[in-house]
Amino acid sequence: MTAPADLATLSQRLDALQQRLQRFEDAEAIRACVLRYMALCDRLDADTPLGALGDCFTEDAVWAGRGARYGQAFGAHHGRAAIVAMLARYCGDATRAPHFRFNAHFLCNEQITLHGPDSALAEWQMLQTSSFSAGGSHLTAAQLRLQVRRGSDGAWRIARFETENLLSRPVSTWHADAALPVPTR
Repeated sequence: MTAPADLATLSQRLDALQQRLQRFEDAEAIRACVLRYMALCDRLDADTPLGALGDCFTEDAVWAGRGARYGQAFGAHHGRAAIVAMLARYCGDATRAPHFRFNAHFLCNEQITLHGPDSALAEWQMLQTSSFSAGGSHLTAAQLRLQVRRGSDGAWRIARFETENLLSRPVSTWHADAALPVPTR
């Protein structure tokens, strides 16, 4: 027979394990939200589902460039509708091509820190490779700092998105048809 003290200890251990599992699930849900946002940004064109893009953000979200370079280039956009409107400018329409001919975001050095059950700070370094419809290509690295919140529906969304330039430089092109150098033996 199990003593009452043993049951209390077992219950405490199960509660602690459940809390640890919830933190892992929350971090995964935060990661999925940010990756969904980046995947949509990689395909900004007239067919981009702007509603899905907006759903990555809270209603009162802020999207802001930080530092001299990004603060000036991007400014700050307050509210989901303003963020979607800013991103929609990159999509193009029947009269103009999308801003990007090619765009890819790569995230690394992730750190997600949960602050209670419904908020977290999520940080990444980002490498972005872009070619523009107007011509030219760019290599960019940035530090991303995101505040994320769990909504009343249980979904994690970006409440504040801050991006700060680490480096940015033009490059000649990203893709060439030249044969890949591979060892013959």
